[in-house]
Amino acid sequence: MTDQPEKTERIPRKLDLNRREMPKQEAEVRSCNFDEVALGYSEAMAIEEANRCLLCKKPGCVGNCPVNIAIPDFIRAIAEGDFNRGVQILKQRNSLPSVCGRVCPQEEQCESECVLTKRKGEIAIGRLERFLGDWEAAQEGAALPEISSSTGRKVAIVGGGPAGLTAAADLAKLGHSVIIYEALHKMGGVLSYGIPEFRLPKKIVDREVNYLRRLGVEMRTDYVIGKTRSVDSLLEAFDAVFVATGAGLPWFMEMPGNNLNGVYSANEYLTRINLMKGYDFPNSTTPVKPHRNVAVLGGGNVAMDCARTALRLGAQVSILYRRSRDELPARLEEVENAEEEGVNFRFLTLPMRAISDENFCVTGLECVRMELGEPDASGRRSPVKVPDSEFILDFDCVIHAIGNSPNPLIAATTPELDISKKGTIIVDTQTGRTSKERVWAGGDVASGAATVINAMGAGQRAARSIHAYLCEPDPWKSSTE
Repeated sequence: MTDQPEKTERIPRKLDLNRREMPKQEAEVRSCNFDEVALGYSEAMAIEEANRCLLCKKPGCVGNCPVNIAIPDFIRAIAEGDFNRGVQILKQRNSLPSVCGRVCPQEEQCESECVLTKRKGEIAIGRLERFLGDWEAAQEGAALPEISSSTGRKVAIVGGGPAGLTAAADLAKLGHSVIIYEALHKMGGVLSYGIPEFRLPKKIVDREVNYLRRLGVEMRTDYVIGKTRSVDSLLEAFDAVFVATGAGLPWFMEMPGNNLNGVYSANEYLTRINLMKGYDFPNSTTPVKPHRNVAVLGGGNVAMDCARTALRLGAQVSILYRRSRDELPARLEEVENAEEEGVNFRFLTLPMRAISDENFCVTGLECVRMELGEPDASGRRSPVKVPDSEFILDFDCVIHAIGNSPNPLIAATTPELDISKKGTIIVDTQTGRTSKERVWAGGDVASGAATVINAMGAGQRAARSIHAYLCEPDPWKSSTE
């Protein structure tokens, strides 16, 4: 173990609204590599930031955290220099702290309820969470939590993404035997195939996954439930099943030319780069065709990931978005990073069709200019086409990053599951219970594409419900009879 700073008595001080910024690579440097952009807090910076916390008696940050972490408690531990205690507090509710500290939208969740937001000085909760996760990883032989004695019950988890990993960790700590079945050759789900290396290094995902192995979770990859084996088959061997297969079916804008060479879904593009290490060619054996001029369609975090990835592969990149900058759904941090790195934003622009050459390779997009009308159901102003404003932009690659829905394989092979019109599995939002006895579901497969931390919250709730079902009289069954 490395030496920890001595505990220091917390001394009341004047209100500090100076949020400590986290060091990161300079834009002109990071735009040419796949190394992590943000470099993390030093121990001194973490303690300084933690000392800004007011330790509220009724902290709103906890109630707005999808996994209900005891945020003031772990921040106090950091402020006192007791990082080990901070880790223990954090991991009571979150088995993936280094992941969440990097990719979760804290500004919309825990940090948005910090009382200091009234003075625009909210605590950097996510950065402190990341600090503790990374600090623990730097220690040798990090301790495991207490694991309950074996219950003799077995649970199958379908999908190795955030929801599945969270449920597996919680159930293993409660004494259940857990096996995760993952369709791809690597665990992590969207953490491995979707989020780029420069935002979430894969060694961190591997580290968090190995933590689950140390808890006793068994993992089987290249195993497609619904094809290799059915959910009904799992129920013959397991006491309960949790379906957490995510939302891996990509959406495309409805326009001519989507079948042209050089047109990708965000899923395909990011999977080629991340899971298959296309960014590391020729060290890897899965190259991605180089493109000169890339268009990314969409304005969310996935669009930012695609654009910043293409930029690092040497392309000029434009994000085409039909609304204005103010309506972008992506995290402000990701938008600013993309702008700093040189991504071009074309706002109020709607692609109408892809144009090709004689070899059916995309050469451009016919677009139309938009203007903002009245707000729609989401509260954002609706985009309206400007008459006679069509124009053409030259591109040799188009990436659709407008959303995803669940793969229909589980639904098609499990007829007793109730499925919504959007293709999601219908569940009880408090427990994750489905219409099929002994089957739970959660994460994007139930909610539609959402955030990593929301998926983890769903996994956590399902684990509690599964544990109650396996170890106590089934309250759900009795209340519905």
